[in-house]
Amino acid sequence: MHITYIHHSCFSVEMEDIVFLFDYYKGNLPTFDSKKHIFVFASHKHPDHFDLKIFDLSEEYPHISFILSNDIKMNDNYMNRKNIPEKARSNIFYIGKNVTSSYPITIDSNLHIKNGNLSENSASIKIETLKSTDEGVAFIVSHYDKVIYHAGDLNWWSWQGETEEEYMSMTASFQREMNHIKDRAFDVAFVPLDPRQEERFFWGFDYFMKNTNTKKVFPMHFWMDYSVISKLKEMDMAKDYADKVISITEEGQDFNI
Repeated sequence: MHITYIHHSCFSVEMEDIVFLFDYYKGNLPTFDSKKHIFVFASHKHPDHFDLKIFDLSEEYPHISFILSNDIKMNDNYMNRKNIPEKARSNIFYIGKNVTSSYPITIDSNLHIKNGNLSENSASIKIETLKSTDEGVAFIVSHYDKVIYHAGDLNWWSWQGETEEEYMSMTASFQREMNHIKDRAFDVAFVPLDPRQEERFFWGFDYFMKNTNTKKVFPMHFWMDYSVISKLKEMDMAKDYADKVISITEEGQDFNI
């Protein structure tokens, strides 16, 4: 998997026949192979996770699907007003919370695949969702033997000054969703590490890592404060997984996993 950090919570994941683009709203996109199927995900409608300009990609990439959280639903009148390209509209799919769906893959016949063609198991992708503790969903995407997790805004959003009731409600909601994936194996995960939470910035990230079997994890949603990544990796509580945490230092950084 070739992974590019684009901005905030946006990453692209490129495989031999497919590209996944998560939560794009800003930043420089790589140029993808137009023979591949591009799946564009939006976990929810917050403006730091979703922008209508993603639909312009349908003019550049002939094999494309948009997988959007249900809270983004757009009717025809809205899409007309916003000039959403017709090429994009027929490829928009909405997905709810705590569901599992499969989506077919279409690729150019000239695309070289190692095995010569798509196998029966790789002719579609499987997408599972969790319910966010904020808006929308988290995504679990399975293709070939790879499983990818993108949290969206699913996080343990605990803050200084919150009431006991707020703390208990958030904690219960977050841990309930984490129980759905307890001990689950992920090849790559993208998980919030938000410095605005001050001394609680690592709570959700740490809980996720200690309750899943994740090979590599990319911090995200850190508002350009790259220092929180090294801060996390130097903490005693992270010693058992620090080597799995990818150190991001700039936008456009590429990784081969």
